[in-house]
Amino acid sequence: MAGFHVRAFDPFVLIIGFVIAGVCGYMAGLIGASNSPISGVGILSIVICASVFALAVTPTPETRPALVAIALFVTAIVFACATISNDNLQDLKTGQLVGASPMRQQIALIVGVAAGASVIPSVLNLLAKAYGFAGAPNVNVVAANPLPAPQATLISALAQGVIGGKLEWKMLGIGALIGVGLVLADEILGVLKKLRIPPLAVGIGIYLPMSATFAVIVGAVISHWYDGRARAMPNPARADRLGTLVASGLIVGESIWGVINAGLIVGFSKDAPIALVPESFAPAPWLGVLGFVGTIVWLYGWMLRRSAVAR
Repeated sequence: MAGFHVRAFDPFVLIIGFVIAGVCGYMAGLIGASNSPISGVGILSIVICASVFALAVTPTPETRPALVAIALFVTAIVFACATISNDNLQDLKTGQLVGASPMRQQIALIVGVAAGASVIPSVLNLLAKAYGFAGAPNVNVVAANPLPAPQATLISALAQGVIGGKLEWKMLGIGALIGVGLVLADEILGVLKKLRIPPLAVGIGIYLPMSATFAVIVGAVISHWYDGRARAMPNPARADRLGTLVASGLIVGESIWGVINAGLIVGFSKDAPIALVPESFAPAPWLGVLGFVGTIVWLYGWMLRRSAVAR
């Protein structure tokens, strides 16, 4: 790669990062950070970045791995800009609604970015040592089953396909046409006041595995049922707050426990350091499912009982 220098792509990072941060920030302020299409933006970013690299430097079998790695690093920087923009605009919007001081919010956001940058690498390193990641060259991993990383795998495959000249552009075109068709169908159904087809949800469901989306579907069904019951309560607003808090606690609790469990796996060098029964105990998975379902039923019953008390 004679004459090639990574600094030559600083303008790309600056321009694309600025544009994508603006798009994601606008979407976060408009519809919330959880609904911002960060995955689609990241896919678009890696395709553009890898295409620019392939046009600027003629890839050879010797230089392709380095170009792919640089493209992924650049996309990671752009991704960071987008996610920080998502979070910051969501927080600033919330602060404005409750009358918070913008200056103090910005100071807190800077602290949050610094804290995240200092904590996330060590957590990822811990997860890599405990489980490893699907498709990565995992070394000295304790657990038997690596963590699935469908989005990372997709972005890596796009980078290798563009720079290697093996990307199926026809499939991308078909996907774009399907996306346009879904958007049009969703708008038409909206005008007719029929059941909508969220294009973003359909797109995510296409490339994410069932293991990652099944729980979302189950949660949506339970949420729909709970909302119907909550509206009949004397204090529906309280029921809605309780449901949001409990659901958020389950998500955050699962994430925290996953990190704690990874630490235990690495610390004890065992795949299941706190296992109560041996791996050959066949009913264990079903007992876990029953325990989880029982906990959910109890939590929702508790929320409905609390919401039945008008205050």
